[in-house]
Amino acid sequence: MKLNIGLDQDTLKQVNELLNALLADQHVLYIKTRKYHWNVSGPSFLEYHEFFEKQYTQLEAAIDEVAERIRTLGGRPVSTMEDFLKLTSLKEDKSDEIKTPDMFKRLLDDHEQSIRELREDVSKCEELEDAGTADFLTNLMEDHEKMAWMLRKYLS
Repeated sequence: MKLNIGLDQDTLKQVNELLNALLADQHVLYIKTRKYHWNVSGPSFLEYHEFFEKQYTQLEAAIDEVAERIRTLGGRPVSTMEDFLKLTSLKEDKSDEIKTPDMFKRLLDDHEQSIRELREDVSKCEELEDAGTADFLTNLMEDHEKMAWMLRKYLS
């Protein structure tokens, strides 16, 4: 059924493409955070293990919200690892072993990249006069800013 929500088909297509790229980034960041949760070690193991769990749980919720936003706008969320890796701007972490401080640094870099991209996406949605998606992305950006702040505190 065709949507009649004040956004033309071209706008909906552009916004859904933007959201699918975001969905891919969120998945790659989720998998990386989950990997670090499983592989963290050291004297503060339990604290770090629980910290990463909180972050990947928050990312998991964001993934669902992004996919639902795509469906709300009449699109189809990408849903295969192949598609996520094709659309993401983040790098998959294929390393076998990684030191705990490097885990925090890599996640911080990804969150900061996500924040920069979300700022651009908010502007694009405002240009397209999609205030709902711009607001949705602003809230998601604020969540990433908070997660980045927490990661930064572990590194300082």
